[in-house]
Amino acid sequence: MQTETIAIHAGNLTRSITGDVTPPISLSTTFFRDEEGGYPGGHMYSRVSNPNRSALEKVMADLEKGADACAFSSGNTAGMTLFQALPPGSHIIAPDDMYWGFKKQLQSIFEGILTIDFIDLTTTSTLENYIKSNTVMIWIETPSNPLLKITDLELIAAIAKKHQLILACDSTFASPCFQNPILLGADIVMHSSTKYIGGHSDVLGGVLITATKNEFWDKIRNIQQIGGAVPSPFDCFLLLRSIKTLPYRMRGHAENGMALAKYLAEHPKVETVYYPGLPSHPQHEIAKKQMSAFGGMLSILIKGDAANAKRIVNKVKLFAQATSLGGVESLIEHRASVEGPDTKTPQNLIRISVGLEHINDLIADLEQALA
Repeated sequence: MQTETIAIHAGNLTRSITGDVTPPISLSTTFFRDEEGGYPGGHMYSRVSNPNRSALEKVMADLEKGADACAFSSGNTAGMTLFQALPPGSHIIAPDDMYWGFKKQLQSIFEGILTIDFIDLTTTSTLENYIKSNTVMIWIETPSNPLLKITDLELIAAIAKKHQLILACDSTFASPCFQNPILLGADIVMHSSTKYIGGHSDVLGGVLITATKNEFWDKIRNIQQIGGAVPSPFDCFLLLRSIKTLPYRMRGHAENGMALAKYLAEHPKVETVYYPGLPSHPQHEIAKKQMSAFGGMLSILIKGDAANAKRIVNKVKLFAQATSLGGVESLIEHRASVEGPDTKTPQNLIRISVGLEHINDLIADLEQALA
């Protein structure tokens, strides 16, 4: 089946006795056992599994061309579960511009447990120099947040397989509609489903998808079920509802993203536009090779300092000055302010999540803010 059909039908796991076309919300925390002690409905206890969560995991695995998926209560929890599944003393190679939430996890929660090298993964020629005897994982983020760097998935997958390392990819910015890392050699794909998967800024979630069911995946599933950081049935219901329109929403985000990037690239008050769909992007050719479209996220460097960037984000009227991304409404933020004093993000950088409003209205709003 094609992506649009998978998004609508893959989550319809069971036929309801009341004939619901849309799967109902199953709020029960526990489920009937039969006389032999089995579970005829396939579920025992809602922390372990739930009909809505199973449906969400099925559709995400199918969309990402994977063997299985685990859903979590947030994207941060999904990533943290991956790190928890690694043996203590493991070494991870991660991007120098890794999403700040995950970077903070590794530097604080996993301090003394895991070791990490943060390097520029767009320069693959030196990658193997960082591989040690205790290296177990390469974590990549493509496109990256907030610099929109593109990492060559196939090239790093070949290096990971050569050294028998796990390759995990944060593909949140691309969504399953524009990039399928498993088809390019990744072992695990991570999404913050709060973002494009949910798409309406009204539900938290995260998901991991595996290329194969193996011993490492069993550890991840065990942490999910025993640790219990799982999404509620209603959260899963909302995500399943949103996924049905995901392919069509992503087309709109990509169309608006490209148009806005082209407009800003020509603006005299904009120094640089980071958008992988522009030929000026340093990894544009790699993006063309591994992405079917370039998404709705972009960042710009404003001419001037942090005060000038903050002035612009305070002057917009249609864009919401808020963090997060991937919703139908356009968001804008001075990213360094969000990340704190130790951020490596340029002080004159503005990150934009391009929504589904009419592009003329979005351009007009930025035009008056930049004036």
